[in-house]
Amino acid sequence: MSQYKLVALDMDGTLLNEEKQVSPANREAIYAALEAGVTVIFSTGRGVQSALPYAEELKLQTPIVSVNGSEIWKAPHDLLKRTLLDLDLVRRMYDLAIEHDTWYWAYSVEGMYNRDNWAEDITKPEWLKFGFYTENKESLEIIRGELARWGELEITNSHPDNLELNPKGISKASGIEEVCKLLGIEMSQVIAMGDSENDIAMIRAAGLGVAMGNAQDGVKRIADLVTVTNDEDGVAKIIQEYVLDPLSTR
Repeated sequence: MSQYKLVALDMDGTLLNEEKQVSPANREAIYAALEAGVTVIFSTGRGVQSALPYAEELKLQTPIVSVNGSEIWKAPHDLLKRTLLDLDLVRRMYDLAIEHDTWYWAYSVEGMYNRDNWAEDITKPEWLKFGFYTENKESLEIIRGELARWGELEITNSHPDNLELNPKGISKASGIEEVCKLLGIEMSQVIAMGDSENDIAMIRAAGLGVAMGNAQDGVKRIADLVTVTNDEDGVAKIIQEYVLDPLSTR
């Protein structure tokens, strides 16, 4: 019997292969884990709108942690908790993006905005997360330093060339903690898998924190173990070894 009761999966670069698909091996492993009584959830930087098609494809009725923890869903379409970004911070981040001429995007409750499709009235949407993207490393570092000085945001990334900003204290880890409360389990009973900076908090907090073979170096350094890549069915491998056949890993 596995000690783990919950498997929390990042989507891009983790569960999904480079074609943005769930491989047959990962799909079968998820079904086997569910069959064994283990809860499998998405814990993603994506907005719920772009996570839902995958939940529907897999016929999952389990919780979802979306937008890096700013929304927690009991099940698809059933909201448990939402934490909004302060409007003044969104204004300031928008100004910073314009000043440095970066690509920018933001998730709101209603959907996603970006540089090509920005809100006509910034006060109307309920904001959840803001992001910057630039291949200019110097600009990215300057922006990161400025944001850090404000001391009001969680600063992570989902790719080496971007920054993702959530309200202070909000992360995939805080989202999974809410899911654990819901399920009546402990963080020590969680396996968390990811590849980017926005996965570090949950990988650290989980009983077993797993970095993908394709993960950023900083993620690999803090993980309990590193598995194979997202194109090599890393999710299936970990579920097989630590959920379905845990005695073989002792």
